[in-house]
Amino acid sequence: MTNPGWGGPYGDQPNSPQSVCVRHPDRPTGLACSRCGRPACPQCLQAAAVGQHCVDCVREGNKNVRTAQTVAGAPVTRSAKTPLTYALIAINVVVFGITAAQSGNVTSNFTGSALAQAWSLNSLLVANGDVFRLIGSGFVHIGPIHLLVNMFALYLIGRDVELVLGRSRYLAVYLLSLLGGSASVMVFENPLSLTAGASGAVFGLLGAQAVILLRLKRSPAPVLIVIALNIFISISIPSISLWGHMGGLVAGAAATAGLVFLPNRRRGPESGRTSAGVSMAWISVIAVALVTLGVIAVRMLDLRAQMGI
Repeated sequence: MTNPGWGGPYGDQPNSPQSVCVRHPDRPTGLACSRCGRPACPQCLQAAAVGQHCVDCVREGNKNVRTAQTVAGAPVTRSAKTPLTYALIAINVVVFGITAAQSGNVTSNFTGSALAQAWSLNSLLVANGDVFRLIGSGFVHIGPIHLLVNMFALYLIGRDVELVLGRSRYLAVYLLSLLGGSASVMVFENPLSLTAGASGAVFGLLGAQAVILLRLKRSPAPVLIVIALNIFISISIPSISLWGHMGGLVAGAAATAGLVFLPNRRRGPESGRTSAGVSMAWISVIAVALVTLGVIAVRMLDLRAQMGI
């Protein structure tokens, strides 16, 4: 009987080569990714539901995780920041400050202000080529009360709508609502009148909010009551532009309907179907813009014919 001892054939076997990290060849390791099986150092491993995964497998897995989205396709984030709403409020306040400085009177900022006269909506001047008034008029306000009421409404409504739609969609709906209000004023109101204010855009956001609630299968009754109350006020006070409000309401609601309904009809597990849905949503917004611009163009031609231009 032989006793191999420490010097026998079993004790003298050479040590097996130790694995090294696939990302750091200078680091020996006894660990491995439980997903792909490749050796990895502790720095390159992250705890997983089962075992631990290397950074490459974690990155690959994150590609297949679908980001949470709102009904309009905007990413859901923990942050409740709404920079566009605050930026729009700031622009309106700055423009009001300029008009007040030019007129030398805060309460009567409209009279005596070159900017207010250059930006306020007048259908005849628009027909004569001052098309910037279609948008610029939405940033001019007549007196501090007019400004405060519109900015308070924009603050209350705009933040919620911006969170649901996302920044680009929100800005598109806001500007389309403003443009829709201007188009309605040109068609239905006295072409000699001057109109200003962000209320058409604010009404568009009210329409957007009502459509969003419908999409979420929640009752839009509170928003509809606010809209009805504001329509009553618009009818009761002669100096308020009812048609500016109505045009903004229709344009904002129509644009938002395309954004919140069309994407979900196309959304599916395949990325191609998702992209097609988003494209259809933006096509609907472009369609609303083209219809609005078409109405403005026809009215401009009509007014030019009346003026003999």
